[in-house]
Amino acid sequence: MNFPIDRFQTLRTPFYFYDTALLKQTLDVVSAQLARHESYRMHYAVKANANPVLLRIISAHGFGADCVSGGEVQTAIAHGFAPETVVFAGVGKSDWEINVALEAGIGCFNVESAAELRAINDLAKAKGMQAPVALRVNPDIGAHTHTNITTGLAENKFGINLEQIEDVLRETLRLPGVTFKGLHFHIGSQITDMLDFQALCNRINALSGELSRHGLPVGDINVGGGLGVDYEHPDKAPMADFEAYFDVFRRHLDTQPGQTVHFELGRSIVAPCGSLITRLLYVKEGTAKRFAIVDGSMTELIRPALYHAFHLPQNLSADGSRPTATYDVVGPVCESSDVFAKAFDLPECRRGDFIAFRTAGAYGESMASGYNARPLPKSYFSSDFF
Repeated sequence: MNFPIDRFQTLRTPFYFYDTALLKQTLDVVSAQLARHESYRMHYAVKANANPVLLRIISAHGFGADCVSGGEVQTAIAHGFAPETVVFAGVGKSDWEINVALEAGIGCFNVESAAELRAINDLAKAKGMQAPVALRVNPDIGAHTHTNITTGLAENKFGINLEQIEDVLRETLRLPGVTFKGLHFHIGSQITDMLDFQALCNRINALSGELSRHGLPVGDINVGGGLGVDYEHPDKAPMADFEAYFDVFRRHLDTQPGQTVHFELGRSIVAPCGSLITRLLYVKEGTAKRFAIVDGSMTELIRPALYHAFHLPQNLSADGSRPTATYDVVGPVCESSDVFAKAFDLPECRRGDFIAFRTAGAYGESMASGYNARPLPKSYFSSDFF
């Protein structure tokens, strides 16, 4: 990724910098994979990054949107996503959010409980409508990822447990205010072991077969998202392995004629194109450690503090002549967890250096906060500079 360091000099840090060319290349690669199977549909997971510029680029590629709040539904539609391509998940949809989605004419509610199903039915009936719904199944599959971002275990709050799904489906078919569209699954995030997705396919195939044997419809299949990216080598691997990901579903997911398969990728679409740009404030020489203190913090990029996630620090100001030193790279927020990397080797850091934290395009800007009364970070785009 190219960084216009000279142009950065006039900008207040920290801020997010997005390589829009890389984003468009990524979208082209995903579109090419989708084109190999006419029944595949993509819904971008808006929670990964709702930056308006990025949303307009993604919607222009014809993708749908995967939303988890009424605000995301409104934001997606306002930035070019067709309402009929919007799917709405989330375990706690409030009445106003359901009404917003009904009035917008979204494509599908991904329903996560029998209680939610009944609420949607009642609200749709009150409007003289039928709400399109898919039932989110908790497949009880453990993905190889951080415990905070697994969603497919029976102990997780998401979805309807396997042993309950048949009863909830029968109720769905009886309710006058909803129309059954299919089944929805999602097992977690930052998954790089394709065997996890193969296990999901096997579980879907088994459930579909069981429902069919009981004379129940299956409808379309939504397999969620979860494809991970390489956080350690952003330049060697600037894109997720989309070919391997889609190949798993081509080879292992049994589909029926006329059945559509929906995908909800987010991180793998936008993570590689974004970086958090900070300035080095001080190098603090301790008795046991050397600290590189930057002006960015957990308020702009909370993932290291929340998940112990790694975002590669890169000294953009250093040339090849500087010696390497070992630092704990930390932010200024008054929390011991405000740490980006420990015992990390960087070219010698000097006050005023630009330090980038790579692969921060997903769950960076979208999770930023005003803790310590810090202002939200601004965003800039490669298309503004090159």
